[in-house]
Amino acid sequence: MTKKAGRIIFVIGGAKSGKSSFALEKAGAFPGKKAYIATAQPFDDEMRERIERHQAQRGKEWDTFEEPTRMAHVLRQMGRGYSAGVIDCLTLWLSNLLIGSEDLEKEVDAFLAFLKNGDCPTLFIVSNEVGMGIVPDNALARRFRDRAGYLNQQVAGIADEVYLVAAGISLRIKP
Repeated sequence: MTKKAGRIIFVIGGAKSGKSSFALEKAGAFPGKKAYIATAQPFDDEMRERIERHQAQRGKEWDTFEEPTRMAHVLRQMGRGYSAGVIDCLTLWLSNLLIGSEDLEKEVDAFLAFLKNGDCPTLFIVSNEVGMGIVPDNALARRFRDRAGYLNQQVAGIADEVYLVAAGISLRIKP
């Protein structure tokens, strides 16, 4: 395997656990320009307001790349011009792929290959832990839960560091 230029830091936790704040704080400590890869899409006013609020909080040192499905593509375009980047978040990206017309496995495979071999800055990858709740009552939700769990395992396996965040407290679980 080719040596990665940057480190991969995986940050996982429940909804509103503080994982995005943790990733932004850690990445924000890097000098120079930072990249934020947003997977959210502004389908309604509430989401539009949330996106605008988050953009304002990040400040001028952050460039935002809005990419709901083609993660490897945007990471290749981003290149090495940044000291750090935050991908927020994998589970929303996976949802976009599941409900869209994109080829989910092709996009996931390209993303994982980039993480293994890409020439990138240090990346903080944020994801939801979705496997600690009840078994969903419908096939689509079970497919999402299972695919998200598998994707999280794959990213954690590639990552140099993994943090679990709960109630705003981070716990380093790898290495």
